[in-house]
Amino acid sequence: MKVAISCQGNELNNPVDPRFGRAQGFIIYDDETGKYDYVDNKQNLNAAQGAGIQSAQNVAATGAKAVITGHVGPKAYSALSVGKIDVYLCEDGTVEQALEKLKTGSLEKSSEADRPSHW
Repeated sequence: MKVAISCQGNELNNPVDPRFGRAQGFIIYDDETGKYDYVDNKQNLNAAQGAGIQSAQNVAATGAKAVITGHVGPKAYSALSVGKIDVYLCEDGTVEQALEKLKTGSLEKSSEADRPSHW
């Protein structure tokens, strides 16, 4: 399964980005192979609106079936849900630590957005 992690850099030792829609980028990690790629999200960093939806579309295009991020708004959550992409919240730590928490079952699957629009 591929997992998209919002991040503040392109390596596993970089911090998880607390924002989904306006994240610097996403590490797309394949848990079957252990390989990963980086997907830049700079087009959404300063978007006036729609950053969450566009980021969800970008993540879906990678084939990811789960997202780990600090926070997610209602429009992004809805778009991810439509794409059958599970959302896990992890506010701090590195990408590698967040992946380890997912593997050990320490992250709970989110059932709704945890932030209002435009927070």
